[in-house]
Amino acid sequence: MRHSNKNRTLSRPTGQRTALLRGLAVSLIRDGKITTTLAKAKEVQPKVERLITYAKKNTIAGRRIVASRLGEPNAEIITKLFSDIAPKFETRNGGYTRVIKMGRMPSGRDQAVIEFVL
Repeated sequence: MRHSNKNRTLSRPTGQRTALLRGLAVSLIRDGKITTTLAKAKEVQPKVERLITYAKKNTIAGRRIVASRLGEPNAEIITKLFSDIAPKFETRNGGYTRVIKMGRMPSGRDQAVIEFVL
């Protein structure tokens, strides 16, 4: 039984799902806007918003937490998050991203765009 398991599984085992969400988060931070399925966008949104909240504090511990959550050895992504993206949201308390529905694609999936609110 799935008691207290509210996250989507996205038809993947845990390791693959974690890698997928990390990749989506890195792509969103790098590009500022990505197109994906609605389920993936809704699943990655709270994870990215939590990372931005850590980045707004701008501490060493916050950098380490963000690096471990992203699993990203590339320091450019973390630097961009802390120096470019987080300062834009200093006065905003949450709601850093938006998900825009694009409609159903021929493959039967609902497409969506997730982007930063600036």
